Amino acid sequence: MNITGIMIYYYFICKKKLWYFINQINMEQNSELVAIGKILDEDSYKKEKKEILIDNTINIDFIKNGAVLHEVKKTKSIEEAGIWQIKYYMYYLEKKEVKNIKAKIDYPLLRETKEIILSDSDRKVLDDVIQDIEKLINEESIPKKINSKICKKCSYYDLCYV
Repeated sequence: MNITGIMIYYYFICKKKLWYFINQINMEQNSELVAIGKILDEDSYKKEKKEILIDNTINIDFIKNGAVLHEVKKTKSIEEAGIWQIKYYMYYLEKKEVKNIKAKIDYPLLRETKEIILSDSDRKVLDDVIQDIEKLINEESIPKKINSKICKKCSYYDLCYV
């Protein structure tokens, strides 16, 4: 199984959510918040070529000026996960020998952009995260719920709490 960008994103949000996703238990199609995010993604940056899928593994929102990756996010509420997702895109492309990659996260509703840098220590973290995800892929038991404030807005909330 390829480690995808969304897997990296979910890893930093909740390993239980990631486990559901890996095991093809998908609740996102029922989420109003996910639908709003998709509309925002579609309506923002209309002039850009969007949804650039590479190797059925990473799906970049858009690329500007040759090698500036852009990831569009609605809010900063789970910003760390978005940062690691785009760092993974950079890491993945580096492994494919793409050079001088730059990246930004765009928050169109906030009218903010954040530049992202991939450091050597980030590469090490991503190596470890990938190993963790590979273990989770083979795990039969569901990880424990995290009891975070973000859980109430999660599309998997009913599976964890009801």
